[in-house]
Amino acid sequence: MSLAKELIFSARVLDGQEAKAVGLISHVLEQNQEGDAAYKKALDLAREFLPQGPVALRVAKLAINQGMEVDLVTGLAIEEACYAQIISTEDRLEGLLAFKEKRSPHYKGE
Repeated sequence: MSLAKELIFSARVLDGQEAKAVGLISHVLEQNQEGDAAYKKALDLAREFLPQGPVALRVAKLAINQGMEVDLVTGLAIEEACYAQIISTEDRLEGLLAFKEKRSPHYKGE
């Protein structure tokens, strides 16, 4: 919050390296000739996320977004509630079986 106030109150403009150094962004890229370096990086990240369990990703996103706004005890309760939604899914069982069989899981979003 203190960094947000400092940047907002000063109206300071950060370059990519500064924004990464203070944790505002995850990646800094050199622009390519096509002008779509950020787009290509986003596609690379999407391809990395895609094989993961869609149900688990959905509730993880929910837990992170809601958990950032509350105290620790409430955040842990949110995480527990989200995990409870995963326990009965076929994707969870597939993930466990794939781990046991030392293979990549094949999630269906169920």
